Amino acid sequence: MTDDTLARYRESIDNIDAALVFMLAERFKITKAVGEHKAKTGLPPADPNRESIQIERLRSLAKSANLDPDFSEKFLRFIIDEVIHHHRKASAGK
Repeated sequence: MTDDTLARYRESIDNIDAALVFMLAERFKITKAVGEHKAKTGLPPADPNRESIQIERLRSLAKSANLDPDFSEKFLRFIIDEVIHHHRKASAGK
């Protein structure tokens, strides 16, 4: 016995997951270029001021979208931490 409604929901979730993966891949491609630029120009890997602004912006967007702002902050913090890790590796390798 199949549940067509559940199957449609799951198909939509699968499509969203795929879009998220491709969006994250694109984001990391760009942040990699940022890290390389920072390494070449001697800029620090992290920019706490920009991070704070981005977190507040994302929290505001989350509220507008009826998404838990704490969740969105944790999600962005995870991404930022990974990007900084990559930037530090790029700086160390210059």
